[in-house]
Amino acid sequence: MRYAIISDIHSNLEALEAVLAKISVLRIDDILCLGDIVGYNANPNECINMVRRTGIRCIMGNHDSRASGLEEPDNFTPLAKEAVLWTREHLTEESKAFLKNLPRELIVEDFFLFHASINDTDKYIVDENDVRDNFHRLEQLPNDAAIGFYGHTHVKVALSLQRGRISLEQDEELKLSPYKKYLINPGSVGQPRDGEPGASFLVYDKFNEKVIFYRVDYDVAATQKKIIEAGLPVELAARLYD
Repeated sequence: MRYAIISDIHSNLEALEAVLAKISVLRIDDILCLGDIVGYNANPNECINMVRRTGIRCIMGNHDSRASGLEEPDNFTPLAKEAVLWTREHLTEESKAFLKNLPRELIVEDFFLFHASINDTDKYIVDENDVRDNFHRLEQLPNDAAIGFYGHTHVKVALSLQRGRISLEQDEELKLSPYKKYLINPGSVGQPRDGEPGASFLVYDKFNEKVIFYRVDYDVAATQKKIIEAGLPVELAARLYD
């Protein structure tokens, strides 16, 4: 099986279309999304419809839960809160129902999908304690998961654990070891935060046990124009080039 794993689309239709176009030529068996279909950008319903139409299996992100009304964005930054409340106002009832019914985590074969941290849709993995805690939780899962794929930070990264030692794996094409556990983030489709504006995703080739990271260019200016015309904060348009 070859899995395309995407995350943090954040209502960016142009980026999602570009990523799916690339995926279409990569001989992919299944597409998985690590949450946050909506938020920040101006096409929430269109992105949800595309996810549904394409048959992408998706889990719930923290923006998905707030935009659907399942939870309130009380712990969001002012910018994120304004965007998620705009999104809630513009979502159709059908879109809200779809987001509310997404699972927060998902087991697929011998790997695990979660949005931010295992058992917590909001908590960032930012330091060594967070990494160790999530590796520990990964090891407690009933399916003996070797890999946890997560999103939320909008930064692609691959971390491994072997005999208590954590390592940062820096290869764009990563050969997986049967002696290691992994926490891997594909980066963000709709709002990357690593200094490169291209939409980011990965392919997990389970047969050959490797992970390949991809970066795809898209029409950033078109997305920015939509943000401004929708009345969303202009900072969200500028952020697409950060």
